[in-house]
Amino acid sequence: MRFRSYDGLRVFDVAARKMSFTAAAGELNLTKGAVSYQIGRLEEDLGFKVFERRHKAIALTDKGERLWHASRVAFGDLDREISELRDDEPGGITIGMATYFASRWLSPRLMNFIAAHPGIALRLQPLVDLIDLGPAHIDMAIRWGAGDWSDLEIEPLFRCPAFPVAGAGLAGEIETIGLERAVHELPLLHDRDGSAAWRDWHEAAGLTYRTARDGLVIPDPNVRVQAVIDGQGIALYDRLVADELDAGRLCQISEVELGHYGYHLAYPRGALEAPALTEFRDWILSEAQAHAVDNSA
Repeated sequence: MRFRSYDGLRVFDVAARKMSFTAAAGELNLTKGAVSYQIGRLEEDLGFKVFERRHKAIALTDKGERLWHASRVAFGDLDREISELRDDEPGGITIGMATYFASRWLSPRLMNFIAAHPGIALRLQPLVDLIDLGPAHIDMAIRWGAGDWSDLEIEPLFRCPAFPVAGAGLAGEIETIGLERAVHELPLLHDRDGSAAWRDWHEAAGLTYRTARDGLVIPDPNVRVQAVIDGQGIALYDRLVADELDAGRLCQISEVELGHYGYHLAYPRGALEAPALTEFRDWILSEAQAHAVDNSA
């Protein structure tokens, strides 16, 4: 029987990455019902289930897991081939990252790369979430976290431990009520839905993690910095906020750190076959190594 549901396969790929029909619908600009319908048609055409439907959750079946692995490889190869075919700027590469990282770490060093590689057209793409790089035509992303992502090839760039910070006014209140009560009662600011950072920090601090009803998700880290300064809650940050810490606008409220957190290069399998991208990757790894003291200061 000829396979027909290629549209459904792309919907499945996104739903499997997000582990949520609702989140997949948001990325694909579809309704949740449309995503569910596409998955149902796909399963009918395949002759087997790819998801187990659970109460308020989905999980991949064994066959679904195998299919997702195959689809990621196939779509990754296809996206790269299309990118090469449509490339109207030879030697051009697009690097995705948060503006927070770009302005606080990369920008002061970037002219060194541009001067040394005049033949490479570099484009920086602002990112505020862990998006699928292929459809966004991003060759490489710089991600913050523990590095435990399975959708792309991951290389550590540099370690940059995360610790909780608060604005000056809220820090005084925290000192009065105590840290344990503070992290249980005050809003915890998150970078995205489903982020494990606060859970990891509570474990490192020996505290019980309680999902706060009034937690606030602010994907843009620069906006989140200002929200903390304004007293809207507590957030996890790293030494790239050194200026705010030195000026007293932010206060570190605990010595407990997520020592394994930091910045990572993320790119599709086979992406480094592009010479320009390899040049950038080698350069930024060299810069990170040369400034290792700065990264952990």
